[in-house]
This record gives sequence, C-alpha cells and structure tokens, in this order.
Amino acid sequence: RFDPRAFRWVQTMRLAVEEINESTELLPNHTLGYKIFDSCAYPLTGQRAALAVLNGLSEADSPMCSGSSPMLTVIGESGSAQSIVVSRLLRPFRIPMKVMRRSLAKVVVVFSAEGEMTPFLRDYMKQNITGIQWVASEAWVTASVFTGREFYPYLGGTIGFGIRKGHIAQLGDYLQTVSPQRYPDNILVGELWEALYGCSPFPSSANRFPVCSGQEVLLKQHSAYMNTSSPRVAYNVYKAVYAVAHSLHNLLLCQSGNGPFENDSCAQSNNILPWQYYLQEVKFNMAGEEVNFDQKGDSVPYYDIINWQRGTTGSIEFVNVGLFDGTKPGGEELVIQEERIMWTGHQSEVPVSVCSPSCPPGSRKAVRRGEPVCCFDCVPCDSGKISNQTECIFCPEDFWSNQDRTSCIPKKVEFLAYDALGIPLTVISVVGASLTVGVFVVFFHHRRTAVVRVNNSELSFFILFALTLCFLCCLIFIGEPTVWSCMLRHTAFSITFSLCISCILGKTLVVLAAFTATRPGDNIMKWLGPKQQRAIIFSCTLVQVVICAAWLIDAPPYPSRNTKYERSKIILECSVGSSLAFWCVLGYIGLQACLCFVLAFLARKLPGNFNEAKYITFSMLIFSAVWLAFVPAYVSAPGNYAGAVESFAILASSFGLLFCLFAPKCYIILLKPEKNTKQHLM
Repeated sequence: RFDPRAFRWVQTMRLAVEEINESTELLPNHTLGYKIFDSCAYPLTGQRAALAVLNGLSEADSPMCSGSSPMLTVIGESGSAQSIVVSRLLRPFRIPMKVMRRSLAKVVVVFSAEGEMTPFLRDYMKQNITGIQWVASEAWVTASVFTGREFYPYLGGTIGFGIRKGHIAQLGDYLQTVSPQRYPDNILVGELWEALYGCSPFPSSANRFPVCSGQEVLLKQHSAYMNTSSPRVAYNVYKAVYAVAHSLHNLLLCQSGNGPFENDSCAQSNNILPWQYYLQEVKFNMAGEEVNFDQKGDSVPYYDIINWQRGTTGSIEFVNVGLFDGTKPGGEELVIQEERIMWTGHQSEVPVSVCSPSCPPGSRKAVRRGEPVCCFDCVPCDSGKISNQTECIFCPEDFWSNQDRTSCIPKKVEFLAYDALGIPLTVISVVGASLTVGVFVVFFHHRRTAVVRVNNSELSFFILFALTLCFLCCLIFIGEPTVWSCMLRHTAFSITFSLCISCILGKTLVVLAAFTATRPGDNIMKWLGPKQQRAIIFSCTLVQVVICAAWLIDAPPYPSRNTKYERSKIILECSVGSSLAFWCVLGYIGLQACLCFVLAFLARKLPGNFNEAKYITFSMLIFSAVWLAFVPAYVSAPGNYAGAVESFAILASSFGLLFCLFAPKCYIILLKPEKNTKQHLM
C-alpha cells in the first residue's frame, strides 16, 4: 500500500541534497548523489535493498565499493528494526553508516511500529474494549492513520514521546513541484496520484484507476503528503543529510599535518576506513537548533510529550503537553504541563493501573513467583529494619526502627537506675546499713556486759563494720556504669565480705580453742590472743586484696554496651574484664565460708548456753546457700538484671549474717537483761 507520508520523507531528502548541491559554502565544487530504496516498513525488504547496494561486489572482502562515484554513507530507515538489519548486513563490507536512531519510550499496552499497531488495534476495536490508557512509543504516537473520530473512544487520552518537530522553510513549495508532467517516468509519482486522487496519470492497459484529467493540483488538504505544519520524521531526515554533508565538508577541508588521526593525517575521500569518521565531531546550527553528537554517536535527545485529545470535529488531535530536553541539567530534562493533559475517558485525573499498589512505609516488596515484577506482596519489615518501599535495610548499630518501621531512632539506653528496681534495692541497702549501725551502737553501749565480752567485742565490732560496708556496696551497683564504679563494684564487695568472713573465722577459731583447751597446762590460747586474731584477719583479707589488685592491673572491669540481650535497647553494664579473676574472688570467699562452716560445725556441741558456734553454723549455711543460688542466677540473668541479682545476693547474705550472729545477742541485751550474765551464758 502506497504511503504518501513516506513519500514526503523521500522528497525531504531530495530537497536537502539539492540545497546542499546548490550551496556555495557547503561542499563547494562537489555534488552529492543518492539512491533511495523502499523497505516497505519490513526488515526483509530492507535487507533485500542492502543486498542490491552490494550487488556487483566481488566475493573478496574489499574495503570499498568500486565505481566512479564512491558510496560513503548509508542513512537508515525511519524504523529502527529495518535500520538494524541493514547495518548488520553492511558492516562486513566496511561501509560507514549513520543509522538514524529514534529512542523508543516505554508504553503501557503497546510497544510497536505503526504497521504492527494497525492489525492489533483492529482486533482491539472488535472486542469493544474502552477505558484503556495508552502510553505510546514514538513510532506511532504521531500516526495520522489513527486520528479518525472512530478511534477516539479507544485511543483518546493516549500519551507518549514524539520526535521533536522542526521547520523546513522550502519543504511545502518543494512538495508542490512534484507532478506527473515533471516526472513522467517516476512510478512513485503515479502511485501518489492514485492514492490522492483515485486516478492514474499514466495511461496503461494495466491501470486499475481511470485516467486523470491533468488538472489535479496538490493542495494542503492532502495532509498525508502536503502536511508540513509539524514535520517530525521529515525533519530528522533533513538533519541527517545535512550532518553527512558537513562531515564530508570537514573531511575535504582537512589539511595533512593537522588531521585528527595518527600522525596528524587526514582521510582520503575515495578510500575512507570505518575508523576515519568525521560525523561524530560534526557541529552545526539549523534553524536555531544546535546539532551535534555524543561519543556514542547519538544526537542530543529532544522529544515532545504528545497527548491525544478530541478536536472540534470529533477526530483526534495531537496536543503538546510537555517536552524532554536532553541539554538541561539532570532532573530538569522533563517538563510536563499536567493541567493540559486529558486522560482516557476524557478525565482530568491521572488514571491508576497497577497490579499491586505501592507498599506502605515500613514494608518491602516480595515478588510473586511466576508473575510480572509489578505484581508483588507487601511484607512488613522485621524489627531493627526500615523500608524504602522496595527493600528493608538494617538501622545503624546504635539505632533501632520506630514502631512504623519508617525511620531509625536512637536505641533506648537502660541500666540499673533509681527506678522500680533500683529504688527498693537502695532502700533495703540503707535499712540494712542502718540496722547494722544500730547493732553497733547497742554493742558499744553494752560493751561491758557479759554477752558482748564473751563474744569477743573487738571481733564483733570488726564484723559489724564489715557488714555495714557490705550493705553500702549495693549502692555502687545502681546508676550509670563508669570506669571507677565498675572497678569498685566487684572489688569492694569481695574485700568487705572477705574481711567479714575473716573476722567470723577468727571468732570461730577462738571459740573452738577456748572450749577445747580443757587440760591443765594447755596454752593454746596464747596463740590466739588479740594480736594473733588481728593477724589472722589481716592475712586472710590480704589474700583477697592481692587477688583484686592483680585483677585490676591485668584486666579490670569496664563499662560496656550490651545489645545482644535485647537488640532494640542498649544496656549499659559492667563487664568483669577477666572472668578468671571474678570467679577466683568468689571462690576465695566461698573457701573462707566453707572453712568457717566446718570449724563451727565441729564446735556446735559446746557446753552450757553458749550457742555462738551454732549461730556461726547457721549464718554460714545461709551465706553458702545464697551464693550457690547466685551463680546460676547471675549467669542466666539478662542485661542489667545481672547487677540486680548480685546486689540481691549481697543484701541477702549480709542480712543472714547480721540476724544469725547478732539478733540473739540483741534480744538478750534489750529484752532479757536478766540473762546477760556470765553464769547464765556459761
């Protein structure tokens, strides 16, 4: 089928060649020739035309076609599919080419050339499907064949990228010069007359149409051929011819020694190799438009955004609603006048057509297997991750996702503070220390009574002093950990408990020695006098001090940020530094307690009402039970609860020692003073 519009493109090329040949500035004293082949918008026909170009060449791979007029350039077809076929066929023969490329935009329904769109649209209209929003590729976005009023219910609102329209000043007049009288042997002119007027200008027995009168005149209403109001493809053809002419002009003006190739050489006009091209370097101005090419050989992209709207006659009109200008900075290339767009169904609102709606904040896309990528499920992000609506990403180490999984917020910092857990421990610690001080005051006030003197008042005061420090040690475990508080926590309680147990051990030895030295002449007590008792206490405590000193020197406790227990929080705690030193400290206290327990158990059957050994036995039993329970509880306690467990163990064992050792004595001193005699106790 004859296409008057394609014939207009042919005439545009002829016009450009004739203008260049008549020019005294561009390619003077040189004449351009051309040979035009019709691909019929079909790749195989284009391939046949390329073979016709090569016809007559020898089978040998010669660098150039031979002949009086060398062929230097091939300008591609208007469709990219046909141009690609031709370029691949001509490449082995090393014929330089300028393939006119037109970037194809994405479409919603059809990505096709005009020829393939026609049968598809015919079937589409038979199904009477309406309300579809089309985003057209530039290959058919300006196809005048679809502008009839019968197409509007199906194609109205179509939008797409169109080739930039230009202005060719002499094109209208040049097209009107075509006539059967001027070109009596041109078959295409005859087909043009048949298409426009339904008659044949050349009488023949094979004519399917009546003979024309000869009075037919080309008028502007013959839009398929004479429509020059907005040339698009024709304008690209026009620019392509001029680009080739400018490149040849630069080639011919090249002077040896100033050329662009190796050793400043120039190309030979009758023997141009593929790598000796000038087209990529061409820059010229056409009707105010700068024409040039990038390193890939592509021209600067410039497209009109075209919207199909109903005209006054009911047919479709192409309305420019924006543009894409590749010369603009990044992000500013696309300009759309949204208020001018009319969408399908004559709607002003942007239609929505998605397989799956966009994922809400805090979720990510999960592609459905076997379905297009635009079909997906929205999966909420896990804790600690936020969403950019495509995927979930982890928050930085010290941050956590908010409840909506939309942003990262600083993690909540926790430690054993003066709160619901810290305040009760503080109160109990202060109460325990106050009770111990109260017992100290009672003992000091009644220091000359039998109960105090029989129970070795000096060691009792040492024990009360140590117990007071034990109660106050719990306060170091409360509050934000620092370097000093971490070092004091474990060392202070271990030394004070070691001092307390050492005093109890000394008292146990004195009691055991006093009641077992029954034979006359036994002077065992001279080895357990006040000085010896102090030496025992000092020596036993010094061992713990040495262990703690080595601990602090080698690997002291330090504040750490624990994120393993609960990833959404940062728990400030004290790391023990050296686990071996920590368990050595506890082990030494346990060894002292076991020794006290064994000695007190051996002295449990002392005569009379002196039950000090029994009280020591019970106190050591409670002490050992508390710390044996502490070990698994401490190991399994999460986060800042480990400090609370250790504080509880200190308080429980301290209260156990205080009540077991001093409650019975205070009972006698305060409530049963009649029993506070040496005769009653012995």
